[in-house]
Parts: sequence; structure tokens; C-alpha cells
Amino acid sequence: MKADSLLNKDWTNVVSQLGGIAWLNTTARATKAFLRPREIRCAVDLLRLILAYCLGGRGLRATAAWAAAVDLTDVSNPAILYRLRQCGDWLTLLIGQLLATAVPQPGKGRLIRLVDATCVLKPGPEARQNNRLWRVHAAFDLPTERFGCFELTDEHGGEQLDRIPVVKGEIRIGDRAYLQPARIANVLNRGADIIIRAGWRGARWLDALRKPIDLHKELRQAGEQIDRPIWIACKGRGSLALRLIAVRRSASAAEAARRATRRQGRKSGYTPSRKTLDAAEWFILVTSLPANKYSTEDVLALYRLRWRIELAFKRLKSLIELKKPPGIDERSARPWVMAHLLLILLLEPLVDALEDSPRWADAA
Repeated sequence: MKADSLLNKDWTNVVSQLGGIAWLNTTARATKAFLRPREIRCAVDLLRLILAYCLGGRGLRATAAWAAAVDLTDVSNPAILYRLRQCGDWLTLLIGQLLATAVPQPGKGRLIRLVDATCVLKPGPEARQNNRLWRVHAAFDLPTERFGCFELTDEHGGEQLDRIPVVKGEIRIGDRAYLQPARIANVLNRGADIIIRAGWRGARWLDALRKPIDLHKELRQAGEQIDRPIWIACKGRGSLALRLIAVRRSASAAEAARRATRRQGRKSGYTPSRKTLDAAEWFILVTSLPANKYSTEDVLALYRLRWRIELAFKRLKSLIELKKPPGIDERSARPWVMAHLLLILLLEPLVDALEDSPRWADAA
């Protein structure tokens, strides 16, 4: 399933998925993407033109020629660029609408929400050197196997566990970048549970009396596994009562983890401590799930699902070719990224139904 298919033979279905002609016209006017018919007759034609430019692999000139050839509109290159720059809020609204229709219905079991972020370089030759990028924050929902939320920020928008809206009753799973006590507290207060990867120095570990714990010492004295209550210091909120799960890696996996730790140290310009290398033998999680309902094996199995969002990001980038936007103006770069996020939401159901993505099927 390709973008050209959506823009041509499946275009009527796309319009229907997005709410129909009347709704597209209403939302385009509300977001000031389309105010009055001139060269472009309606909001539906505008959307088709914008998606053709962003997703079709054409430049501005080729897109203008294509639009004239299919009797869509006759506009100049600068006119397409101007229209694109007005469409960011509209595309964001359409993405939100598609995501809302995919919210799992009650009664299907607990929602598992995998949170992570991926990056797209901003326009300009010095973007990589200066770390100038767009960051796509996402939630990937199970068992629906669909992206459940997107948020786009620049390089200043850090990964935050509570950035994605919380669905009461969900289990939110994140890697060690999300070990953020205050934000964990926000998620818990909104009725969700968490499973977060942890490093041995990733938090201020406390015991039941709120006294500091030497986690490295506990790991050295443990056998093959730890599953115990623990508290994490939380600035301004006292402490969070959680559960610590740690499993000793196999000898080969532990050595691989130590090599990765040394490699990261060389890359960042520091030498890992002996304690850090010792702790590399352990896989550590914290969770709010109660031990009487979720065994150690249950929690580990749930965390192993996190690879699904990594695979989903690969799918996102390969299927719709999400890469550096063209040009150097951020006013057009943002709608370009949003158009690609809209496309993946339109393509996902079709790809799954037709099994039209061999790379995805092989990886799964």
C-alpha cells in the first residue's frame, strides 16, 4: 500500500475516514488552512494537493504539474508552499481525530501503552551538528497494535512520562529515560500503572523507613532475582511506593551489557565505574503493579512488549519514508512532518488487512 494509492484510487475512502467533505471544509476553515475558494476549489482538494507534495516524493514544480494534469488545480510553486505553511494546525487536528476513533473500548482488558520518541532532523545543513530536530513523542497501544497518540516538539521538548494523556486503568511502559519520579507520580495519580526500566543510580532509592538504600550492595548480595517493595524520593512529594524487580543476566548477556557501557563511556568521554560495570549484570525495573496480581514473570513479560514500539517506529520511517523535511523554513517543515504522521494512521489498517508490508511481517 503506497501513498499514491491513497491519493488516487483510494482517495474517496480517505476523505470518508477523515470525516467527509463537509467536516474537512469546516475544520479547514476553523484552523484557517482554507478560507475561500480561489484557484483551489475546496478543502478536500487542498488536502489532496498538500499530501501529494509531502508524501509523493515530488518537488513543488512536479506537484504543480501533477495537480494540473489530474485537473485538481492550476497553481504556482510558491502558492503550494504558502498553502502548506497554513496547514500545520489542520493536519494536527485531523491526526487527533483519527487517533480518537482508535481508542480501545472498555471491556477488552487493560490498555498497555508503550511510550517513546523518535527524531527527525530539522531543515538546514547544520541541523545534525547543532542537534536541531523535530521530536515525535508517541504512544503505541496494545492489543490494538496502533499508534494511540502523537505529539510533535522541537529539540527542547524532552521525553516525559506524562506528556501523553493518561487513560485511566492503562499500564504505561517506558525505558530508563522515563524514570522521572514527579512524572511517575502524575501518571499514578491519574489512575494508571507503570513499568519503567531503571539504572542502579537512576533514582534515590529508599527503604520502608525512608532511609537511603545502597542498591549496588543489594545487587551484590542477591542471588538471581530481586522482587521487593521500594520507595523513590520525589522532590516536593515525599516518596513514591513502588516495586523493584531485578533479574541477573546470563554471563554472555552481562558481558555484552558491560561492552555497551564501556562503549557509551568512550563516546561520552568518561570511564564507567566498577560499580556501574557490576550493575550491568542486572536487568532492573520498577513498577506500581501489585505483586499479588502480577508476578515477577508477568512484569518482565509486559516489559518485553516494549520492542513493539521500536518496531512501529521502524515501520513508520520505512513505510512512509519519514525523514528530513525539504527546505529550510520551519513553517513548512512542521506540516510536512504532520502529513507523514497522518499518512501512517491512514495506512495502518490497510497494511494489516492486506499484509502488504513484508518488512513488518518479517520483523514481527
